[in-house]
Amino acid sequence: MSHVSDNDLAGLVRPYADPDERAAESALRPGTLAEFEGQPRVSDQLGLVLEAARHRGGVPDHVLLSGPPGLGKTTLAMIIASEMNAPLRISSGPAIQHAGDLAAILSGLVHGEVFFLDEIHRMSRPAEEMLYLAMEDFRVDVVVGKGPGATAIPLEIPRFTLVGATTRAGLLPGPLRDRFGFTAQLDFYHPAALEHILHRSAELLEVPLEPTGATEIAHRSRGTPRIANRLLRRVRDYAQVRADGRVTLSVARDALQLYEVDERGLDRLDRLVLEAVCRRFGGGPVGLSTLAISVGEERETVEEVAEPFLVRQGFLMRTQRGRVATPAAWRHLGLTPPSPSPGVEVAPDLFG
Repeated sequence: MSHVSDNDLAGLVRPYADPDERAAESALRPGTLAEFEGQPRVSDQLGLVLEAARHRGGVPDHVLLSGPPGLGKTTLAMIIASEMNAPLRISSGPAIQHAGDLAAILSGLVHGEVFFLDEIHRMSRPAEEMLYLAMEDFRVDVVVGKGPGATAIPLEIPRFTLVGATTRAGLLPGPLRDRFGFTAQLDFYHPAALEHILHRSAELLEVPLEPTGATEIAHRSRGTPRIANRLLRRVRDYAQVRADGRVTLSVARDALQLYEVDERGLDRLDRLVLEAVCRRFGGGPVGLSTLAISVGEERETVEEVAEPFLVRQGFLMRTQRGRVATPAAWRHLGLTPPSPSPGVEVAPDLFG
């Protein structure tokens, strides 16, 4: 059973349904911890866990990976299986809605297998409770029958390594978090690390990439390798069709302008949200539902896709009364921030 959720950002920075795009992403994934760049702390810690397991001749502890989409959680699960020379089974929380679904997967595992469960926080409660026992005692209780006559039959399962991935670690119950022997929080990548990743990807794609072109793409990639690689492929397309095939600074700028990704990494939806708050609602506060209607998107799309990046960049603030644009947002749109009303205390602009 294989299912991987793809909840990345839409458009150039949001999910692609095209199988060719997913295949291209897979081809660019690093295959070892030595090739996995940009997360040195996680790589060192995880490398130690795997090396110790190999010395003992045993199975590594269960691993929990948390962080925003596109930072390498799936890649790390694949690397763990590769480093341990073990098979990999992939599924996702939303795909496991019944305890029987999980029991069928667990009973089919072999000794040492790596079971990657993406979006683990979205698993159903009955399946979650079954997972507790499987992680701790390597056993599942299969219930036969219904009502008072139901019988639980214990089923031993081989020792395995669960690699759970989540974008919302706070939604994981404490008992589940505590059963992971190693927990890693993946951080957004620095532009320098993204440049190294882009040069590696360019070599694999056989794209002539100049350092200045890599720097430009890296600074518009929202600190996310998946987005950097996608932007690289789109810039490559532009370079092949409208230039000489080489990705230079000017080619990268022209291509990303065409695809509506600005110098801070904001895309069309991000700018629509900021413009709505600033132009239509005077900088806010404005409620989330009203804001979503004004940009023609679902409430969840604005809240989960656009807002996190805008807040992280210091362009938007979430308040009890609604969303408020910061002075930095006004300046980014080329607008003049409104003067504060007399007697109203304004918080300092921490983001410049």
